[in-house]
Amino acid sequence: MTPDPAVPTGGAPRSAPATGVKTRTIRIAHGDQWLTACRESALIPGRGVAVLLPDGDQAAVFTDRAGRVYAIGNRDPFTGAYVLSRGLLGSVGGRPFVASPLLKQRFDLATGACLDDEAATVPVFAVRVD
Repeated sequence: MTPDPAVPTGGAPRSAPATGVKTRTIRIAHGDQWLTACRESALIPGRGVAVLLPDGDQAAVFTDRAGRVYAIGNRDPFTGAYVLSRGLLGSVGGRPFVASPLLKQRFDLATGACLDDEAATVPVFAVRVD
């Protein structure tokens, strides 16, 4: 049996894009500009995408299962590694977070606050979907 490319392994069927339908773009605020981060189709719920910013810094962009998009700094303040885009999403008390893949500290996606250490934060970027 040949696998159906419209059905990802272990998931629900995904729709093929309709001809002529414009793909939406994720933009993040950086300084006084809106920068193109990626196409919405590049985001998989629960996983992140790393974005290189013009000043050499990085952002981590996520979408949750409800379709909300978040962008935070990609640098883990505990290790200095640019890895938060590889973390896993979750929520506690209705607050969405990403857990660092290294030491597992959780960062609130809306505020950037570390849920495990009040002294640590990561930057948060405003997001818009065009």
